[in-house]
Amino acid sequence: MAAHAVERRTVEVDGVPLSYLAAGDDAAPPLILLHGTFWSRVWQPVLPALGERSRCYALDFPGFGRSGGELTVEQATVPALAQTVLHAADALGVGQFDVAAHDIGGGVAQQLAATSGRVRKMVLMNAVMFDSWPVPAVERFRDPAVRRNTSGEDLLAARRKSTQACASRTFSDEELADYLSPWQSPARARSWMAMAAAADSRYTLELVPALKEAAIPTRLVWGRDDDFQKIAFARRYMDEIPNADLVQVEGKHIPTEDSPDAIATAILDHLAGAP
Repeated sequence: MAAHAVERRTVEVDGVPLSYLAAGDDAAPPLILLHGTFWSRVWQPVLPALGERSRCYALDFPGFGRSGGELTVEQATVPALAQTVLHAADALGVGQFDVAAHDIGGGVAQQLAATSGRVRKMVLMNAVMFDSWPVPAVERFRDPAVRRNTSGEDLLAARRKSTQACASRTFSDEELADYLSPWQSPARARSWMAMAAAADSRYTLELVPALKEAAIPTRLVWGRDDDFQKIAFARRYMDEIPNADLVQVEGKHIPTEDSPDAIATAILDHLAGAP
């Protein structure tokens, strides 16, 4: 599998500098990759291979990763984040696109697939769907008092624990520090809590009829040992939504860290297949 260089770039969207990881030839079919409660770092292990076929844009939402800005609770809802993605696509000169998404980013991808008319194919990797979310550790941040009383140090400690729990392998100190680096910033810590506060399964439940009608070709790629987004929901999606299939891989909630080659192959095969 060929490996393409990965570069970090910035595009201005609604007055905010959004950071993204880019890979692949400019003329290749565009693939927008979305994160949830992590950031674009989750896609880094597979971007060199995905760049073999696609022009990849792994976005950081405002207030996440290396992007500027700060999300409010209202700006962190699934519909609002979907609009941010469309504005980013416009700024990048992208019309129709494929989308791959992880965690809450999967809810955003489903919103795009169901409502935008711009998604060609979709990949959902250990993504939220139906009423699979929010998990208790996220749901507690709906309480404004919890958000007010959570210090940056508290959030950083919680993210350290959950990040390691999301992979089967043990991260090196350097890898873990890289994953955690955005949350050294108070604005990014507040953005994370805003996304947690905005997490609501009604967004994905309300999309089900439109997803059935749109029938976007979808591949579910799942770390089978995920304790946060159970594979039973992926099986349910495959059963209920037309044109969906499931590829299971070794790993937990961030399976790109456990099975990058298997995930890259599953995504590339799906994107290269007939519509």
